[in-house]
Amino acid sequence: MIIVMKSNSTENDIQEISKVLVNLGLGVHISKGSEKTIIGVIGDKRKLSDVPLELMNGVEKLVPIVESYKLASKTFQPKPSIIDVGGVKIGGKELVIMAGPCAVESREQILASAEAVKKAGAQFLRGGAFKPRTSPYAFQGLEEEGLKLLKEAKEATGLLIISEVTSERAVEIADKYVDMFQVGARNVQNFQLLREIGRSKKPVLFKRGPSTTIDEWLNAAEYIMSEGNYNVVLCERGIRTFETATRNTLDISAVPVVKSLSHLPIIVDPSHAAGKAQYILPLSKAAIAAGADGLIIEVHPNPKCALSDAAQQLPPEDFNNLCKDIGRIADIIGREFHYAG
Repeated sequence: MIIVMKSNSTENDIQEISKVLVNLGLGVHISKGSEKTIIGVIGDKRKLSDVPLELMNGVEKLVPIVESYKLASKTFQPKPSIIDVGGVKIGGKELVIMAGPCAVESREQILASAEAVKKAGAQFLRGGAFKPRTSPYAFQGLEEEGLKLLKEAKEATGLLIISEVTSERAVEIADKYVDMFQVGARNVQNFQLLREIGRSKKPVLFKRGPSTTIDEWLNAAEYIMSEGNYNVVLCERGIRTFETATRNTLDISAVPVVKSLSHLPIIVDPSHAAGKAQYILPLSKAAIAAGADGLIIEVHPNPKCALSDAAQQLPPEDFNNLCKDIGRIADIIGREFHYAG
């Protein structure tokens, strides 16, 4: 349920209502707009059965939230969320680009990647340290050593760091090194992991699973937010269909659908959607034109030598050209991107 306050309600009115809700064991989330304030009520609304909230000072109306995902719902917070990660704002006017190799392989590789993506205008360096792979014999990542290399790349370039966490142990280790967690498609409904990330309060990029509906995806995001971490950015990375020409099928429609249902920002991963480098540029342009708040793209200094996902990683020169085109599209649609190449 949300409580919509009158435009002339006072801070005291808001605090009195909050006090009543807290005393009933309910959570409170206050969203202040330019004209009105909305109080989100979190918890079992049956506790309010004997409380005449609509008669309290400053209350305009009570609105039930029909979606099962309450905190992620646009009804709960009509104004789009902007997630601040180290001064970079995701969900605002400026487009955000996260780029780097699928996996951290060596010091030379990650430093070269960082310099290349920084030069083109990316704000984040991505790189996998914990690598969940289909085969147990495939490269599994350098784990903490990889995270240390990412931190060194950050110190050298100023880029923010995002890396995937795959377990509670990984969360504990990565927390010391990264600016933003990534939850990969395989863990979209690993609810124990999601709750742990929710308790960490660190910003998280939350990918959609290959067979996850949008409703299931938003409900899964609710697990993170229900623990108090509202710093969630969604990521569409393609879904599994009957088509075999690409690794997955990029669901471009997810961008406007999510924006109609949720206040959370959404970015797109064209690399995992396409699975082939030649399709990444057109999918990236389509994503930005559809309203995505940014992109996460795999870039490797020498893709042919990559230890994982070689076919979908761009060489630096192609990534530079992609960023140039994104800057042009941003100008057309009223967004901003500072191409630095």
